[in-house]
Amino acid sequence: MRVLKTFSLLCLTVFAFSCKGNVSDKDWIAHLPKPWTLSQEQMDEILPLFQERFPEFQSRLKYFALWRVGTPYEIFKLGEEVEPDPDPIIRYDLSDCTGHNLTSLAAVRSSSWAEAKDNMINIHYKADSSGVKQPTYASRWHYTLDRITANPNTVDITQTLLPRDQLDSVKITLNKKDTGEEFLELNWDREMVAYYIPNDQITQSLLDKLPQIVGVAFVKPAYFKMGIVMGHEGMIIDGKYLVHASQSAGKTVKLDFLKYYFPKKGAFFGGIMIFEFKENG
Repeated sequence: MRVLKTFSLLCLTVFAFSCKGNVSDKDWIAHLPKPWTLSQEQMDEILPLFQERFPEFQSRLKYFALWRVGTPYEIFKLGEEVEPDPDPIIRYDLSDCTGHNLTSLAAVRSSSWAEAKDNMINIHYKADSSGVKQPTYASRWHYTLDRITANPNTVDITQTLLPRDQLDSVKITLNKKDTGEEFLELNWDREMVAYYIPNDQITQSLLDKLPQIVGVAFVKPAYFKMGIVMGHEGMIIDGKYLVHASQSAGKTVKLDFLKYYFPKKGAFFGGIMIFEFKENG
């Protein structure tokens, strides 16, 4: 009975705030229950409200991402629900950097938990030779660079922001170490050239060119020898704020992007790539 009462109060609270046209979008999400506290059934109540409140896709994604600020951080907590990685396909109680981006995208395309899970499979897994996407460890988009340059759901726009002669590049074989060994046991690699924005081109003028929400992937040159390019990813909102699941903070946070990227001790990364989240992919 107590559980039912709590759930009823939750629904009434959400309903009240969804109907008040004079409530700002910021206040609306602030008065929602925290996403990491909700059950699947409660998320079924929330997701349609985001669709109703924010019919425009980018605004919906922006405010859903902001609603998730505070979500506890744990790394590598998404899987296929079977061995070798039995973690959930989708979840909102915990997040890491990739999990935050992809599960947020899945949610704002959806009106229920089940639909979000199906959308997550579409976003997070590659199709087999028959064009079917099955959630398996081998078919997962393990590498951010691979995903943003070959997955229609999260599309690299880096080369539309600056001329190529102002970009840096790296020729890499993803998943292949300098020793020739695989980094992950996937029986897969991909040789490619990645173009990215170097640190001296990361300015407020660059950020001013961006849509209200984009994805950002952080280049880590020290990882190149392992067949990896990216060390982190997140979202840039309103050309100013970084929203990302932060290992150091232990939760999802909202920060000034340039202050995060250029701390007093010097930049931690060697550049960035920018990608769009697609409403349909």
